[in-house]
Amino acid sequence: MAIPTVTTSAPGSLMLLGEHAVLYGHRALVCAINRRIRVHLFESSKSGVTIHSALGSYQSPLDNLLDHPSFRFVLQAIKQHRNQIPAGFELKIESEFSADIGFGSSAAVTVATHAALMCWINTKAPKQKDLFSQSLKTVHAVQGRGSGADLAASVLGGIVGYRSGPEFQPLDISLPLTAVYCGYKKPTSEVIQRVEQLSAVDPEKYERIYSEVDLSVEEAIVSLKSTDLPLFGRVLNQNQQRMDEMGVNTPELQEIVTALQRDPQILGAKISGSGMGDCAVGIGHATLSELDYPIYHLEITPIGCECP
Repeated sequence: MAIPTVTTSAPGSLMLLGEHAVLYGHRALVCAINRRIRVHLFESSKSGVTIHSALGSYQSPLDNLLDHPSFRFVLQAIKQHRNQIPAGFELKIESEFSADIGFGSSAAVTVATHAALMCWINTKAPKQKDLFSQSLKTVHAVQGRGSGADLAASVLGGIVGYRSGPEFQPLDISLPLTAVYCGYKKPTSEVIQRVEQLSAVDPEKYERIYSEVDLSVEEAIVSLKSTDLPLFGRVLNQNQQRMDEMGVNTPELQEIVTALQRDPQILGAKISGSGMGDCAVGIGHATLSELDYPIYHLEITPIGCECP
């Protein structure tokens, strides 16, 4: 079996606080989880690019990359380095979680792909700031906008206080998490558009919410630094109310959050991500046998992107 020229990996992520507000210059809190995406890069004697993953296979000339809906982040990353790539190559992408669940798969594969290409081209691991910058450029090229919070978690690991700019406040803390998937998800771009429409009707309401969220992130960081986990949990519970005020809650998500908040093993819980579907997350591990949804017991990992 061929030995990869380079192997890199990056963790998935979950948003803890700051959804939507982070797009307007406010702080967010995001964490890396112990589920990773690995990218194996094989230098090839053949010209062109080949990709293999659970999402399918892809092949194209390097100088004329064909679009593919499953690989847009990977292909954009390749385009950004194309002039420096020394030869044809093959990428094998392995994931420990489904792309259908809101665990930050796009961010993780973007970071791991850039890391593999930069390691190969420069024969050394990239600096974290350069890796983040290249990855954010990819996200903006593919989806038009994005705060970069999930990229920060995939690059740095642990819990990250984040503000676009970018500003990073890493917290090397590991906590147990319970994530519950509501069974469906709405594209983030559509949820953002919906919140923008609601905000245009009542801008003062949303400015208040975003300011309160920003203060909540500071309170959460202080509570984590002092290991006051009950306070951290209360901050999450309060921010579930703000997600509801923003108009991104659903009956299924509220059912999940209510079950999490009532469980004695959970310190606090809220929607994770843009909302209107996808996941809710609680601090702690709970069985939640009364819920008929996919349940994932996770840990916050201090390990960010790994390069050789």
